[in-house]
Amino acid sequence: MDRFLSSAVNRIDAKGRVSVPASFRSVVQRRGYQDLYALRALDVPALDVGGLDLLDRYEARIGAEDPFLQTADDMSFFCHGDGMFLKLDQDGRITVSDVIRGHTGVTDEVAFVGRGQFFQMWEPGRLRSHADAVRARLLALRQSAAERPSGVSG
Repeated sequence: MDRFLSSAVNRIDAKGRVSVPASFRSVVQRRGYQDLYALRALDVPALDVGGLDLLDRYEARIGAEDPFLQTADDMSFFCHGDGMFLKLDQDGRITVSDVIRGHTGVTDEVAFVGRGQFFQMWEPGRLRSHADAVRARLLALRQSAAERPSGVSG
């Protein structure tokens, strides 16, 4: 499989390192990532992590903006200023920096969650709360769609 799927929680060791789940490391290896690009998520206390293709995707979007407008500058500031590279050591661990801890609230464990083309790193309790909210929104959407008369769209 060439997608980041599922979730796992791993403990941070005494040196501040956490093992990336084996299934995620195999995707990293298959995709040939030498470095991991990480970006503090804009709307949730999580870190989005992927390869250079994730950064390329963001940079393509920046390139589509008018370079003389504030939007392009803001997007560059966000993707480049809030972005960082994470190094996997030979044992598949990454260092959980103060920047990561500050944004996510991580203390002694990291929750990893697959997002298809990338994965996220969360504080486990915050991930549980977020997952509950996501499921509630999707359930409400499903129930709303089921209540509409057939042939009527939303």
